[in-house]
Amino acid sequence: RADLRHAFPQLLGESAALLRALQLLDRSADAKFSVLLAGESGTGKELAARALHAAGPRRTRPFVAVNVAAVPGALLESELFGHVKGAFTGAERERHGLAREADGGTLFLDEIGDMSASAQAKVLRALQEGKITRVGADKDIAVDVRVIAATNKDLLQEVDAKNFRLDLYHRLSVIIIHVPSLNDRRDDIPMLVDQFLKDIC
Repeated sequence: RADLRHAFPQLLGESAALLRALQLLDRSADAKFSVLLAGESGTGKELAARALHAAGPRRTRPFVAVNVAAVPGALLESELFGHVKGAFTGAERERHGLAREADGGTLFLDEIGDMSASAQAKVLRALQEGKITRVGADKDIAVDVRVIAATNKDLLQEVDAKNFRLDLYHRLSVIIIHVPSLNDRRDDIPMLVDQFLKDIC
Protein backbone atom coordinates (compact mmCIF):
# COMPACT_ATOMS: atom_id res chain seq x y z
CA ARG A 1 0.00 0.00 0.00
CA ALA A 2 2.78 2.46 0.91
CA ASP A 3 4.67 1.60 -2.28
CA LEU A 4 1.59 2.29 -4.39
CA ARG A 5 0.99 5.61 -2.64
CA HIS A 6 4.63 6.55 -3.32
CA ALA A 7 4.42 5.48 -6.97
CA PHE A 8 1.24 7.48 -7.63
CA PRO A 9 1.29 10.52 -5.34
CA GLN A 10 -1.09 12.38 -7.68
CA LEU A 11 -3.95 10.01 -6.78
CA LEU A 12 -4.95 10.61 -3.17
CA GLY A 13 -6.71 7.97 -1.11
CA GLU A 14 -6.38 4.64 0.63
CA SER A 15 -9.77 3.07 -0.08
CA ALA A 16 -9.93 -0.48 -1.38
CA ALA A 17 -11.46 0.70 -4.67
CA LEU A 18 -8.66 3.18 -5.34
CA LEU A 19 -5.95 0.73 -4.32
CA ARG A 20 -7.29 -1.79 -6.84
CA ALA A 21 -6.99 0.85 -9.55
CA LEU A 22 -3.48 1.78 -8.39
CA GLN A 23 -2.39 -1.86 -8.52
CA LEU A 24 -3.52 -2.09 -12.15
CA LEU A 25 -1.83 1.21 -12.98
CA ASP A 26 1.38 -0.08 -11.40
CA ARG A 27 1.26 -3.32 -13.39
CA SER A 28 0.56 -1.39 -16.59
CA ALA A 29 3.17 1.36 -16.25
CA ASP A 30 5.96 -0.43 -18.13
CA ALA A 31 3.75 -2.14 -20.70
CA LYS A 32 3.69 -1.03 -24.33
CA PHE A 33 0.03 -1.86 -24.75
CA SER A 34 -2.81 0.64 -24.92
CA VAL A 35 -4.79 1.24 -21.75
CA LEU A 36 -8.50 2.03 -21.49
CA LEU A 37 -9.58 4.01 -18.44
CA ALA A 38 -13.28 3.57 -17.71
CA GLY A 39 -15.35 5.51 -15.23
CA GLU A 40 -17.93 8.19 -14.67
CA SER A 41 -17.27 11.82 -15.60
CA GLY A 42 -15.23 13.62 -12.96
CA THR A 43 -13.56 10.56 -11.45
CA GLY A 44 -10.07 11.70 -12.44
CA LYS A 45 -9.37 9.63 -15.56
CA GLU A 46 -6.98 12.22 -16.99
CA LEU A 47 -5.20 12.42 -13.64
CA ALA A 48 -4.84 8.63 -13.74
CA ALA A 49 -3.52 8.82 -17.31
CA ARG A 50 -0.92 11.41 -16.34
CA ALA A 51 0.09 9.30 -13.34
CA LEU A 52 0.46 6.24 -15.58
CA HIS A 53 2.63 8.20 -18.00
CA ALA A 54 4.79 9.58 -15.18
CA ALA A 55 5.37 6.09 -13.76
CA GLY A 56 6.41 4.54 -17.09
CA PRO A 57 9.50 4.56 -19.33
CA ARG A 58 8.07 7.39 -21.48
CA ARG A 59 7.96 9.80 -18.54
CA THR A 60 10.62 12.10 -20.04
CA ARG A 61 8.74 12.38 -23.34
CA PRO A 62 5.57 14.40 -24.03
CA PHE A 63 2.15 13.69 -22.58
CA VAL A 64 -0.42 15.11 -25.00
CA ALA A 65 -4.12 15.13 -24.12
CA VAL A 66 -7.12 15.75 -26.34
CA ASN A 67 -10.77 15.73 -25.36
CA VAL A 68 -12.39 14.08 -28.37
CA ALA A 69 -15.85 15.32 -27.41
CA ALA A 70 -14.68 18.94 -27.37
CA VAL A 71 -13.33 18.93 -30.95
CA PRO A 72 -15.86 19.13 -33.81
CA GLY A 73 -15.85 15.93 -35.85
CA ALA A 74 -14.69 17.67 -39.03
CA LEU A 75 -11.64 19.08 -37.25
CA LEU A 76 -10.66 16.08 -35.14
CA GLU A 77 -8.58 14.33 -37.81
CA SER A 78 -6.60 17.51 -38.44
CA GLU A 79 -6.16 18.01 -34.69
CA LEU A 80 -4.87 14.47 -34.20
CA PHE A 81 -2.94 13.80 -37.38
CA GLY A 82 -2.22 17.22 -38.82
CA HIS A 83 -2.79 18.60 -42.30
CA VAL A 84 -0.90 20.04 -45.23
CA LYS A 85 -1.28 23.60 -46.43
CA GLY A 86 -4.40 23.98 -48.56
CA ALA A 87 -5.92 20.67 -47.46
CA PHE A 88 -9.21 22.44 -46.74
CA THR A 89 -10.64 25.92 -46.46
CA GLY A 90 -8.72 27.79 -43.80
CA ALA A 91 -5.66 25.51 -43.87
CA GLU A 92 -3.24 28.34 -44.56
CA ARG A 93 -0.24 26.54 -43.10
CA GLU A 94 0.69 22.96 -42.39
CA ARG A 95 0.05 21.44 -38.99
CA HIS A 96 1.89 18.53 -37.41
CA GLY A 97 -0.97 17.26 -35.27
CA LEU A 98 -1.08 15.98 -31.71
CA ALA A 99 0.07 12.46 -32.58
CA ARG A 100 3.39 13.83 -33.81
CA GLU A 101 3.66 16.16 -30.84
CA ALA A 102 3.36 13.07 -28.63
CA ASP A 103 5.99 11.10 -30.57
CA GLY A 104 8.00 9.01 -28.14
CA GLY A 105 5.51 9.71 -25.38
CA THR A 106 1.83 9.26 -24.59
CA LEU A 107 -1.29 10.37 -26.46
CA PHE A 108 -4.30 10.58 -24.16
CA LEU A 109 -7.66 10.37 -25.94
CA ASP A 110 -10.39 11.45 -23.54
CA GLU A 111 -14.05 10.59 -24.25
CA ILE A 112 -12.98 8.15 -26.98
CA GLY A 113 -16.57 6.95 -27.33
CA ASP A 114 -17.46 10.23 -29.07
CA MET A 115 -14.93 9.79 -31.88
CA SER A 116 -16.18 9.83 -35.49
CA ALA A 117 -16.06 6.69 -37.63
CA SER A 118 -13.43 8.22 -39.92
CA ALA A 119 -11.15 9.20 -37.04
CA GLN A 120 -11.62 5.76 -35.48
CA ALA A 121 -10.28 4.16 -38.66
CA LYS A 122 -7.20 6.37 -38.62
CA VAL A 123 -6.53 5.78 -34.93
CA LEU A 124 -6.81 2.04 -35.53
CA ARG A 125 -4.28 2.25 -38.35
CA ALA A 126 -1.90 4.28 -36.20
CA LEU A 127 -2.11 1.62 -33.48
CA GLN A 128 -1.65 -1.24 -35.92
CA GLU A 129 1.11 0.17 -38.09
CA GLY A 130 2.61 3.05 -36.12
CA LYS A 131 1.90 5.41 -39.04
CA ILE A 132 -0.35 8.41 -39.61
CA THR A 133 -1.38 10.38 -42.68
CA ARG A 134 -1.99 14.10 -42.47
CA VAL A 135 -5.20 15.42 -44.00
CA GLY A 136 -4.50 16.20 -47.65
CA ALA A 137 -1.16 14.35 -47.70
CA ASP A 138 -0.22 11.24 -49.66
CA LYS A 139 2.76 10.14 -47.56
CA ASP A 140 2.72 8.29 -44.26
CA ILE A 141 4.61 9.49 -41.21
CA ALA A 142 5.89 7.06 -38.60
CA VAL A 143 4.98 7.84 -35.00
CA ASP A 144 5.78 6.08 -31.75
CA VAL A 145 3.10 6.80 -29.18
CA ARG A 146 1.48 4.91 -26.37
CA VAL A 147 -2.25 5.52 -26.46
CA ILE A 148 -4.23 5.84 -23.26
CA ALA A 149 -7.95 6.25 -23.88
CA ALA A 150 -10.74 7.15 -21.48
CA THR A 151 -14.49 6.85 -21.63
CA ASN A 152 -17.57 7.27 -19.48
CA LYS A 153 -19.55 5.10 -21.90
CA ASP A 154 -19.97 1.34 -22.18
CA LEU A 155 -17.96 0.86 -25.37
CA LEU A 156 -19.31 -2.64 -25.96
CA GLN A 157 -22.82 -1.17 -26.02
CA GLU A 158 -21.51 1.42 -28.48
CA VAL A 159 -20.12 -1.43 -30.60
CA ASP A 160 -23.52 -3.15 -30.57
CA ALA A 161 -25.14 0.13 -31.60
CA LYS A 162 -22.66 0.41 -34.52
CA ASN A 163 -21.21 3.61 -33.07
CA PHE A 164 -17.77 2.18 -32.28
CA ARG A 165 -15.47 -0.21 -34.12
CA LEU A 166 -14.99 -3.59 -32.48
CA ASP A 167 -11.44 -3.91 -33.80
CA LEU A 168 -10.51 -0.54 -32.32
CA TYR A 169 -12.12 -1.50 -29.02
CA HIS A 170 -9.91 -4.62 -28.87
CA ARG A 171 -6.82 -2.53 -29.65
CA LEU A 172 -7.61 0.02 -26.95
CA SER A 173 -8.79 -2.36 -24.25
CA VAL A 174 -5.73 -4.59 -23.93
CA ILE A 175 -5.71 -3.33 -20.35
CA ILE A 176 -8.90 -1.92 -18.81
CA ILE A 177 -8.71 0.04 -15.57
CA HIS A 178 -11.85 1.23 -13.80
CA VAL A 179 -11.35 4.59 -12.11
CA PRO A 180 -13.74 4.55 -9.14
CA SER A 181 -16.14 7.36 -8.30
CA LEU A 182 -16.37 8.93 -4.84
CA ASN A 183 -19.44 6.78 -4.23
CA ASP A 184 -17.06 3.80 -4.27
CA ARG A 185 -14.34 5.47 -2.19
CA ARG A 186 -16.09 7.54 0.47
CA ASP A 187 -13.34 6.78 2.98
CA ASP A 188 -11.03 8.95 0.86
CA ILE A 189 -13.18 12.09 1.09
CA PRO A 190 -11.57 13.49 4.32
CA MET A 191 -8.09 13.14 2.80
CA LEU A 192 -9.21 14.82 -0.43
CA VAL A 193 -10.93 17.67 1.43
CA ASP A 194 -7.80 18.23 3.53
CA GLN A 195 -5.62 18.42 0.39
CA PHE A 196 -8.02 20.77 -1.40
CA LEU A 197 -8.07 23.08 1.63
CA LYS A 198 -4.26 23.15 1.68
CA ASP A 199 -4.19 23.94 -2.04
CA ILE A 200 -6.71 26.76 -1.65
CA CYS A 201 -4.92 28.27 1.33
